[in-house]
Amino acid sequence: MGILNVTPDSFADGGKFYGRAGVRVDAVVKRALEMVEAGADVIDVGGESSGPGSKDVSLKEELKRVMPVVQKLVQLRTRRSFLISVDTYKAEVARQALEAGADMINDVTALRGDPDMASALAKFKDVPVVIMYSKDPTARTTREKVQYDDVIKTVSEFLQGRIEVGMKAGIARERFVIDPGMGAFVSADPKYSMQILKRLREFESFGLPILVGASRKGFIGEVLGEILKTATQEAPVIASKEGSFTPLPAQDRLYGSLACAAVAVMNGASILRVHDVKETRQVRDMIEIIFNS
Repeated sequence: MGILNVTPDSFADGGKFYGRAGVRVDAVVKRALEMVEAGADVIDVGGESSGPGSKDVSLKEELKRVMPVVQKLVQLRTRRSFLISVDTYKAEVARQALEAGADMINDVTALRGDPDMASALAKFKDVPVVIMYSKDPTARTTREKVQYDDVIKTVSEFLQGRIEVGMKAGIARERFVIDPGMGAFVSADPKYSMQILKRLREFESFGLPILVGASRKGFIGEVLGEILKTATQEAPVIASKEGSFTPLPAQDRLYGSLACAAVAVMNGASILRVHDVKETRQVRDMIEIIFNS
């Protein structure tokens, strides 16, 4: 799943496809097709950032960002095979995107952000619905260092509860894709994201596809920043004057992201949501070849 952010403030690529007049649709579509050529099976279009420090986006503005891109991708799909996902928690955005030809909805609030989302999705009988664990009830996640006695147990109980809410609204259980969350969505303490990756197979008990979205997230930068600090005596670029470490910026988190992707695939992930499609696809394919040799 290739990430296609049409926002001015996304943490890894904010503003890349956003100009004074709004979304640069031609540039966005070009990037989407590049990801398809690089091996993306799904393009995930997002019109609202949800990371720490992000801002609420009105329904009108989100539709303005997302719909022209979805409509153009649907037109181009007659020549290339890929699925279109829309990253939204708003029922009306989901409805319009699906009616325009999108294939799935990725809701980071797990049906909590809009009380109409579950009933709206219930009307589209074959559409997959991604529900993600987040410690925060809204799309605006925080940098709180939540502590867990057993993060897998907490995440599993949450996902089961959200599945039940969706089923009561009419969404068939087999339509769900579960995302255990990563980074600040789980906790500002990196250890919990790593525990989720290490114990990912425990989510196979759901019998549903598992999506992992670790790509370039802050916990990778924190872990690698600390490693680099302790690996040298001075580390002038990494260490601050107080002797603490500086997390690696998003653009320097590729190798850490690929390590997370490899562990996720080996531990049962069905979908990898990534910024770096070509590199991740090669890692994923190599793992499959090795295990099938």
